[in-house]
Amino acid sequence: NLAHCIPCAHTLFHTQPRNMNINEHKVRKKMTLIIGGYAQGKLTTVLNDIKDPKSVTILDAPDFNADVSCTAEPAQTIIVNHSHLWVKEALKEGRNPQQEILAFLDTNEEKAEIIIISDEIGNGIVPMDAFERDYREQTGRILIELAKRADEVERIICGLKQKIK
Repeated sequence: NLAHCIPCAHTLFHTQPRNMNINEHKVRKKMTLIIGGYAQGKLTTVLNDIKDPKSVTILDAPDFNADVSCTAEPAQTIIVNHSHLWVKEALKEGRNPQQEILAFLDTNEEKAEIIIISDEIGNGIVPMDAFERDYREQTGRILIELAKRADEVERIICGLKQKIK
């Protein structure tokens, strides 16, 4: 008998959170994940949709410090381009790319809209090299987590957007 394992409707709908201070709730800005193949116009398409180009900061991974804490203005948009290369460089240096990327989001998501752009690298022939296989798998797993967290997910093919989420 599993009846004792299922919470009743009263428990589901009338349980109040304990010790929750309404001022502790963090309001985050929009986060978008953009994926697509190599040279499909991902960054150009994103930039064409930006209403105020002066408010955009483009961080080209992996050329920026992973510990970066952007001094984003309230209306600013941060674009992390080539995030798959952030993963690759972190793995090469023995760092944890998922932890770094999520920490970056945690640090900046209240201050700015964040757009993360990544090549899709999980299609095609599986690499023979063990590092390349691990990089491909880690990138895929990180993109899954980012897609869960994102408000919107879009694939860009030939400069055309396909809304996924």
